[in-house]
Amino acid sequence: MRIEKSETIKAGLRAGFQSGHSKMAARKCYGYDSGSDGKLMINQEEAAVVAWIFQWYLAGDSLGRIAAGLEKQNIASPTGKPKWNREAIDKLLSNEKYVGQVLLQKTISTGASQIKNDGICNRYLYSEHHSAIISDEVFNKVQAEKLRRSNQKGLSFSPLP
Repeated sequence: MRIEKSETIKAGLRAGFQSGHSKMAARKCYGYDSGSDGKLMINQEEAAVVAWIFQWYLAGDSLGRIAAGLEKQNIASPTGKPKWNREAIDKLLSNEKYVGQVLLQKTISTGASQIKNDGICNRYLYSEHHSAIISDEVFNKVQAEKLRRSNQKGLSFSPLP
């Protein structure tokens, strides 16, 4: 009974992804607020921080140095804490929402945990979903730089469409 309910919920989510009307696409992240219509709208103060983070990274700053810089300027983290952590900055730098796109079903549930969806299920990309904070060019440069700095050799980067 419980498995059937879970599968029904998953099927409903996938139908929303396919139709382009998933509420998951409008899930708020740092740099955005939810408008009265439920759509993402830019939070100017947080958007400036997002842009700075991308620029600092491209200027050669490490995730730790960026976190320390934000703390020094008394800029609260997305969770409202005084300290940012490297993981939050890394996720922010990888989030396609900052170029106005939404990619759904990046992860899938195995029942006990979430795992990265590397082609196990369809993923759904909504382009021009909301206003961008950064350009595709800056986003793509950051992704290429992240790959260059990583220890994982032999990987390649595919720019945004």
